[in-house]
Amino acid sequence: MTDESRGIGGTVGPPWSVDVLADLHAGVLDEREAAELWPLVNADPAASAIIEALEATTADLAELANEPVAPMPAEFAARLDAALAAEMRVSPAFQGAFEGPREQAAPVVDLAAARRRRNKRIGWGAGIATVAAAAIAAVAIVVPTTQQSTPGGVAQPPPTPTGPSVGGDGGGAEALVGKAIGVRDFGSLKTEERLDACVAAAGMDADVRPEGIRPVNVAGKDGVMAIYTTGKLAQFRIVAFGADCGPGNPAILFDKIIGQK
Repeated sequence: MTDESRGIGGTVGPPWSVDVLADLHAGVLDEREAAELWPLVNADPAASAIIEALEATTADLAELANEPVAPMPAEFAARLDAALAAEMRVSPAFQGAFEGPREQAAPVVDLAAARRRRNKRIGWGAGIATVAAAAIAAVAIVVPTTQQSTPGGVAQPPPTPTGPSVGGDGGGAEALVGKAIGVRDFGSLKTEERLDACVAAAGMDADVRPEGIRPVNVAGKDGVMAIYTTGKLAQFRIVAFGADCGPGNPAILFDKIIGQK
């Protein structure tokens, strides 16, 4: 690849490198390079066409999360039921979990009825996770849980922040946008409803779906970053909410615009 195709550092112009245009579209180039390239790309029909194609692909990928999930094939559902039933019969871990005083035992469930409800409500991908979670939940019903605390009854500190580290003002977050588009990882917020409450508390429209959601470590604070389009080509708004955000408390860690100005 020559300097001519790379753009920065040599003669700028066609033939454009798709890799460079993809990096530019994702916002991973530094601000100086991006400021030099955008006017040239916008003035070149071929480069603009590639940027538009990347934008359309990004939007299509984001929509995949809303596509319906095919139901689990009956043969796999039957094999899964049989495996769980066999495990409950022979595994000491399962047997011990379900042993205990009668008044603490979980109610008996009609397996056929439960299977019919499951087949209606879960898809192929969600089926395995749902059944496994149900088994864990049943164990939790009969096995008492204890709440950990530090000496003196003081609650433990919040968990260590997860996700890549960025500056307190969001510095470096633009490098995460390309890989975060289409991702819906709510991190410490856990659910979309929690994120919606934070968005509403910040005075934003919770009905506008982010293009990507992922956990970030903002200067040592646990946060969740949401990526929004702005209506301008290759420009995004990224907002990070703290783990303690919620109704009446947006807990915004940073809010910035990246990409073409």
